[in-house]
Amino acid sequence: MVTEVWAAGDAYEAYVGRWSRPVAKAFVRWLDLPGGARWLDAGCGTGALTAAILEVAEPAEVLGVDTSEGFLAGARARVTDARAGFRAGDMRALPLPAGRFDAVVSGLALNFVPDPGRAVAEQVRVAARGGVVAAYVWDYAGEMGMIRHFWDAAVALDPAAAELDEGRRFPLCRPDGLRALWAEAGLEGVTVRGLGTATTFAGFDDYWRPFLGGQGPAPGYVTSVTEEHRRALRESLRARLPAAPDGSIPLTARAWAVRGTVRHRTHR
Repeated sequence: MVTEVWAAGDAYEAYVGRWSRPVAKAFVRWLDLPGGARWLDAGCGTGALTAAILEVAEPAEVLGVDTSEGFLAGARARVTDARAGFRAGDMRALPLPAGRFDAVVSGLALNFVPDPGRAVAEQVRVAARGGVVAAYVWDYAGEMGMIRHFWDAAVALDPAAAELDEGRRFPLCRPDGLRALWAEAGLEGVTVRGLGTATTFAGFDDYWRPFLGGQGPAPGYVTSVTEEHRRALRESLRARLPAAPDGSIPLTARAWAVRGTVRHRTHR
């Protein structure tokens, strides 16, 4: 049985955290909100999106909330701007008052929440009237290359691995799924777009090593199989990944982003 782990910030950074930073900046630029806003980063992880908000958006404040104390420790260590703060909390029951934030955002987290509809409803609850609620998730079924290549190789060797493939598990991570979720939450002016970044690995070891860290579904799968199976998977990936003349592996990573505006408030 594979257990998904989201606790060790350094292992997550080596796996996908380093690639999430340029996507976070593109997301904040797309939102294009005026300076001086109050932001909430729901499911903040190691703080990539919080850092992007601070760098790009000139906020008055940013609060990051996450359930993982390990991730929060990493975020506090990496993000030391006085405008930022971090606290423990569940996206499905945010420990915050209604109408508090001008922008409520989430990066690469919503699909892992057991009840994403409830999480979005909470984001709407804590957003001010006229505020923006937005999120982005990896395009697991399509152009999130490092993970897509991994599962294609894993399933070819072990068809049972298909049950763990995020591209199959998370229909939310598609334009129609995100658009429907935001519309169901009562948000207006809902828009979805793709955000991409290059993910170039120095060589095969640079690609493969992060899968040994145990953080997330794919690394969890790697650590669960036998050494013989792990070697077969590694060599299958080595053969299928594109390689440049210098040995680097040029891939791309796309995320789907969604945004909407809060117009009406339902009091609870």
